[in-house]
Amino acid sequence: MIERLGRFNAEHPWSHNDAYAGLLVRHARAVRRRGGDTAVDVGCGTGNLLARLARVLPNVIGVEPNAEAAAIAARRFEPNTVRIDVRTFGDEPDRAYDLISFVASLHHMPLRPTLVQAQAALRPGGRIVIVGVARETDRDRWRSIASLALNPIIGFLRHPARATALPASMTAPTAEATETFEEIATVMSEVLPGIRMRRRLFWRYTAAWVAPDRPAPDARA
Repeated sequence: MIERLGRFNAEHPWSHNDAYAGLLVRHARAVRRRGGDTAVDVGCGTGNLLARLARVLPNVIGVEPNAEAAAIAARRFEPNTVRIDVRTFGDEPDRAYDLISFVASLHHMPLRPTLVQAQAALRPGGRIVIVGVARETDRDRWRSIASLALNPIIGFLRHPARATALPASMTAPTAEATETFEEIATVMSEVLPGIRMRRRLFWRYTAAWVAPDRPAPDARA
């Protein structure tokens, strides 16, 4: 049964990150309404989210350390519309961005230093939005079972034709999460007080934080 389900899912692949693209776009629109204009997507992959953010914000940057994925992303956009940086996230300019998104990328990086860096790089009133991956525990069991049941249904609806290969957006290197939701929440609440987090389906959690209107003290001090 498990093998058959695995074959079916492989024939009708879809990215679980896409289930939360609308959430990211809603945050981008909220940022834009406040006058924000610059977003950075950390670990942008082949640029699926960048394409949607670019419809909302005039300045969109993708940060992607994998050169092959970054090259695919760069080819998707007209020159001078979306910037793709082939690098890791870090040493960002202070208060440079109005929106910082991490979609299934934060668990590839050291958690606390990355959040501290993101906080410093965010403008007052800006937002950090995370679609994250955590190590499963018993508390995640029923969401995992529900996700297993829904996964082939959504895969078929999104990709009814049988695929012979994974989409390019699903071929980037991945890593297993090592921290649980509770461990992640503890660090996030310390670095970003008031952050709102939720466990989600499809082996994801979401988190969103709005920077104070006045610049916060530099957490790196």
